[in-house]
Amino acid sequence: MKKTIFFILTMLSLALLLGACAPENAPAVEAPAPEMMFFSDDMGNKLEFSEYPQAILSISASTTETLFAISAGEQLIGREDMSLYPEEALALPSIGSLWGDLPTEAILALEPDLVVAAEIISAEQVAALQELGLQVYWQANPTTYEELWENLRDFGALTGHIDETETLVADLDARVKAVQGKIMPLSYMPTVFYELDATDPANPWTTGSGTFIDYIINTAGGLNAASELQGDYTQISAEQLIAVNPQIILLGDALYGVTPESVAERAGWDAIIAVQEGAIYSIDPNILSVPGPRLVDGLEETAKLLHPGIWE
Repeated sequence: MKKTIFFILTMLSLALLLGACAPENAPAVEAPAPEMMFFSDDMGNKLEFSEYPQAILSISASTTETLFAISAGEQLIGREDMSLYPEEALALPSIGSLWGDLPTEAILALEPDLVVAAEIISAEQVAALQELGLQVYWQANPTTYEELWENLRDFGALTGHIDETETLVADLDARVKAVQGKIMPLSYMPTVFYELDATDPANPWTTGSGTFIDYIINTAGGLNAASELQGDYTQISAEQLIAVNPQIILLGDALYGVTPESVAERAGWDAIIAVQEGAIYSIDPNILSVPGPRLVDGLEETAKLLHPGIWE
């Protein structure tokens, strides 16, 4: 420590001496310009930074989860109301909901150097944020686990947490491959109805083909009962569902009070195999619908519900 102090004092003295000896009209030596980092998001927006952003506002649940998962949580200064995971996120100030008018004052008050958003945020909202002078990084939802890994890596590069991200990706990928290894030898593929909302039990909301939930059901060794339909949120009539006759029902609306018992009481649903055999299970919708690292949790949970015997 004493050597360090002596070295610093010596260098300071030398600097003062050289400064005194320098010609009065000698040109000032300019500090080198910081090396710029350039990024491009999934909307084609170009961003540049001279250092990794340290005041990030996350305005979607999946981006909040991702930043914490790759050890970039300390760079977050705010979130929106739906960012409820992990628990540490709740300590961040919330700008409120983005379903209505853009909470401009709350956003600007945080003075973010970067705003990150997922596909749930519209192009119009992104443009409005950019008009405020903010840099916005928008990320499309993944459609496969490989695309999820790329999304994680993009955020690792953006925040300076590349090594932590690679460690996370390696762990998540190994877990996915472990499920695939157990499912691959199986020939039984149950038909699965995933219920999003049955406020109208005659026309419950579900998820169609080409969605990540559809992808998880298939990867977990099942067949989506609504695979003939399209869209993240689509309705299927009770008549259609009874005709498909799913062997398993997953209740993504169990958080809102829907129970296996209430499903069994619906008119005509007693004809469905899943109801007859009591194969109706609650599942946390957040591990299936929020396009972040917990989608691997969703795969593991779904596979265990569809094929419980292989996990014993």
